[in-house]
Amino acid sequence: MTIATTEIDLSQYPFINKGLEGIVAFSTTKSSVDGQIGELIYGGYNINTLAEKSTFEEVCFLLWEDRLPTQTELDELKIALQTNRELPSQVLDYIRNTNKNAEPMSVLRTAVSMLADFDENLDFKSHVENYRRSIELTAKIPTIIAAFDRVRNGKEIVAPLNSGSTAFNFLYMLNGVQPGEKAEKVLDLCLILHAEHGMNASTFTARAVCSTEADIYSAITGALGSLKGPLHGGANTAVMNLLLDLKKQYSPDPVQFVKDKLARKEKISGFGHRIYKTFDPRASHLQKLSKALAEETGHIELYNWSIAMMETMKSEKNIDPNVDFFSATVYYSMGIMPDLYTAIFALSRISGWAGHFMEQMENNRLIRPKSLFTLEKNMVWTPIADRA
Repeated sequence: MTIATTEIDLSQYPFINKGLEGIVAFSTTKSSVDGQIGELIYGGYNINTLAEKSTFEEVCFLLWEDRLPTQTELDELKIALQTNRELPSQVLDYIRNTNKNAEPMSVLRTAVSMLADFDENLDFKSHVENYRRSIELTAKIPTIIAAFDRVRNGKEIVAPLNSGSTAFNFLYMLNGVQPGEKAEKVLDLCLILHAEHGMNASTFTARAVCSTEADIYSAITGALGSLKGPLHGGANTAVMNLLLDLKKQYSPDPVQFVKDKLARKEKISGFGHRIYKTFDPRASHLQKLSKALAEETGHIELYNWSIAMMETMKSEKNIDPNVDFFSATVYYSMGIMPDLYTAIFALSRISGWAGHFMEQMENNRLIRPKSLFTLEKNMVWTPIADRA
């Protein structure tokens, strides 16, 4: 395994690594990201293998158990997820009565926090109980997202099914009709690709909260707050808004659109990655999906613009797209509104967050980095009447 490092002058201590770049804070069995060769591993399995052969539910088991399930174990997990989808009435009341113009991520963050009030077992260090909570959160988050989207659009909340995959049930609750096999498969693949990704900001947040021995609801609420930021989970929404802005132009020219933004030194969402120095392996799968869905749903223009933007960014800046770039058009082609994209990211990433929470709790040490104080010390006190 290749580990990217940052040059540090060890003679100059204490030193600052902004953003903790290159700092190894944990050992983990959950995932490995090699940005130099564009490799992503979940629990020992390459993301390409998982994308081709697994389901989201299998990936959940892998991230929680560090191995693939038997058929019996997978069936049991599916049943557990299916039977834990319903929300407490008080959470549904909150969703119905909150501001209809609220950001979906804000509503999701609050609703997840509320779920702690209905957990009657206060042993927050028990692995058995945290495994149960991981299942319940993974089951309930799709219900929260779909319920709020229905309510804000003046529609009745659709109760979850006691059958079907996570992807199938979410699309059913969102749209009020059972999805086709292709739509289910597309969303399932998106959930697999977003399930886990190393020590990113939201995962680090979850582990930092866990390190205080706080409960999993607090850790996931914190992770959701971190994911909400535009430099993390919000990028795919920004990509779609970028494409929609281009669409509004009288004569859309994606190449010139990119060049003009670069000339103004504006950031173009969906390109570049803190880790990957080559093509994001997840993006290649989503690119194929994006083209097929765009052709099927009449959004091929958006796909063609995306390709033109990708080629322009490569020629102008030598930067490749990341997972957010093509996931935006995939979701849009499925009829999902842009402001739900980050919430759907969370619907998937809860599997990785939960795995990291349980891993941290099993071998915990309080996270306590140092900081470098940059002001003068032991200054002389000046009476308030003498201060300029």
